[in-house]
Amino acid sequence: MNVRGFAPSWFASVMGTGALALVSEAYSSKLPSLKGLAEGLTILNTAIFFVLLVLWSLRWIKYREEAVRDLYHPILGNFYGTIGVASLVLSADWLFILKNETLGWAFWLFGVPFVLLFAFLIPYIVFTGEGIDTKNITPAWFIPPVGLIVIPISGARLMALSSGTAKELMAFINYSSWGSGFFLYLALFAVIMYRFIRHEPMPCGIAPSIWINLGPIGAGTSTLYALVKASGFIKLKEPFLAFGLIFWGFGVWWFVMAVILTLHYIRKLNLPYSLAWWAFIFPLGAYVSATFKVGETFGISAIKDFGFALYWLLLTMWLVTSVLTLRNFVFRPKQRGAS
Repeated sequence: MNVRGFAPSWFASVMGTGALALVSEAYSSKLPSLKGLAEGLTILNTAIFFVLLVLWSLRWIKYREEAVRDLYHPILGNFYGTIGVASLVLSADWLFILKNETLGWAFWLFGVPFVLLFAFLIPYIVFTGEGIDTKNITPAWFIPPVGLIVIPISGARLMALSSGTAKELMAFINYSSWGSGFFLYLALFAVIMYRFIRHEPMPCGIAPSIWINLGPIGAGTSTLYALVKASGFIKLKEPFLAFGLIFWGFGVWWFVMAVILTLHYIRKLNLPYSLAWWAFIFPLGAYVSATFKVGETFGISAIKDFGFALYWLLLTMWLVTSVLTLRNFVFRPKQRGAS
């Protein structure tokens, strides 16, 4: 792999694989063999993360100008947030699948500073720049808010395991992050909907980013439930759980719309493989996870079964994307990947 051309979006592969591991663990209650898959994916994903981390660091050391240029790019810059999100997802994998609190803490403490850094830095670059044509806005802009929303994915459990001042600090970080990410998502959602209405379809190379909207919906629902259930100071939990059900419901509409738009690209435009295909995986994985948790929380088997059906779609898309990634980037190292 070319270090100079290393794309910041590579960490989306860790996000997607980690999300698949989590939902495999969740649905092992229906199919016990999925537990072994979840454990294997966690080990594999951890190795991939450290390989990518080395390459990411080398690029900043040897080719700083290229790295900075990507940071200021209106699309690529948002993908810098994936490094922190990837670490947070790994934290959840180790905490919930392999039951390792030490590594759960380690990946969470590593990921949170990166998520917070890019959640402020990327908007700062945009706010102080010369302005961006709405035509260049894509759902990739959801990545920084998603990072904030994902902080409680294991942060809620780690908060419950803490005590005293540490527990209060964890509550501050988790709730402020979720609230910031949620309202940033709402603001950006309006802007991106305007872009969809006002301009022609996005370039074919970044068409999979349409699915990213499922990320904040799915992760937002799951982490809201995790926070509320882990917070003893919230006595009346039902309104929050009901809101999560409604938020999840919006995801059904967006899932169908994402499928329709993807088919439109396949039939009438083009959908060439690129690293952007990983945008199919984590958002759908986050939504499948939320579907499981909503169904389990309210005891609605139809919702859990719907999630189990989506799980097989997720697994298929992960397999296809993984094979194409290996073929295009590992076995053809001279080919630079698109983000």
